[in-house]
Amino acid sequence: MPGLILAAPSSGAGKTTVTLALLRLLSRLGLDVRGAKSGPDYIDPRFHEAACGASCVNLDAWAMSPERLISLAAGPELLIIEGAMGLFDGAPPEGRGAVADLARLMALPVVLVVDAARMAQSVAPLVAGFAAHDPAVRVAGVILNNVGSARHAGMLRAALAPLGLPVLAALPRRADLALPSRHLGLVQAGENPDLAAFLDRAADALAAGGAGDEATDLEALLSLSTPLPDVPDLDPSARLNPPAQTIAIARDEAFAFTYPHMLNDWRAAGAELRFFSPLADHAVPQADFVFLPGGYPELHAGRIARAATFLATLRRHGDHRPIYGECGGYMVLGDVLFDSDNTPHQMAGLLPLATSFKTQRLHLGYRTLTATTGPFPGRHRAHEFHYATTLHKGGAPLFEATDATGAALPPMGIREGQICGSFAHIIDRG
Repeated sequence: MPGLILAAPSSGAGKTTVTLALLRLLSRLGLDVRGAKSGPDYIDPRFHEAACGASCVNLDAWAMSPERLISLAAGPELLIIEGAMGLFDGAPPEGRGAVADLARLMALPVVLVVDAARMAQSVAPLVAGFAAHDPAVRVAGVILNNVGSARHAGMLRAALAPLGLPVLAALPRRADLALPSRHLGLVQAGENPDLAAFLDRAADALAAGGAGDEATDLEALLSLSTPLPDVPDLDPSARLNPPAQTIAIARDEAFAFTYPHMLNDWRAAGAELRFFSPLADHAVPQADFVFLPGGYPELHAGRIARAATFLATLRRHGDHRPIYGECGGYMVLGDVLFDSDNTPHQMAGLLPLATSFKTQRLHLGYRTLTATTGPFPGRHRAHEFHYATTLHKGGAPLFEATDATGAALPPMGIREGQICGSFAHIIDRG
């Protein structure tokens, strides 16, 4: 089936709103459609799924092989890929991992979403520059966002006319088409009681065109999509191996950051996944391995500290079987977590670790991890994104680490017997 990419000159142009509006609108019209998100993102894919009812994958051109990317993109539905950041923005030094890499690899057209709120005729050189920058990246059309009026839309369309690129939609500047956000991105889809109404508002605005001049040319937009590449044979050794055959996985608003492709790889290898909710104070299920993913434990630290059944069964599990924590899950395995008010919350006490959100510092970037022991031996591609400060930690390091440029970083994570974790989110094999 075909696909296309929605990208933008920069972050903040409204790609997510436009993508959700398009997914919702096409789904309401009865088309089989699904979304994908470029780069490392746990939050936006859940909005894609809410918009169209189909599972959403991450397509990370820095961390994943071409074969993995094409395999994940394959499917019977029309695929709408939402880009991250700007079209050509990627990891240092040369921008590897940008959504432009997906456009080149899969020969997919790009629809450029432009935030036109503070421009008129200047939109033309902006779009022209992006369209001409790389002949291997085909900018096939434009969606104008945050348009002030029909007159404003007319000025923008007139300026773009000489470029020969279709203006597919002009969406209005509307406060009710914005989603709430916080320090790691949007407030999670499952926490937004107004989400269904928001998705329908966005779809209605896209269908109408919204800026008062012309309706959205949905037929022209769909005609831009092109067939996805043939699916290659993915070597089983390239998949992520399960750390055990029965895996208990925390899943709720505090532990929501898992990649579907990782869980699917584990299932494909025969692993049984058993989910539970620490926030609901569930007992940890009987399993050979416990995985505490990332999320927002700092927003729920008091509830986690009071979850007596969860903590007691987690500690008992750690007496005999391995546990792995990733980012937020890593902090929960520690001794104490200080929230943004500097209130201490006692955590599981399974790793010699104390973390704090009183003084927040951004840690962000791709990582290459190498381990000789632990549940994920060998080399893996990963990503780090958090605002926690480590007050103290002990134990043996879990991973050797380098950044996206290959420069060595301090070792990451802690390993204490069968208990281990780190701030890195594993994406794929390295």
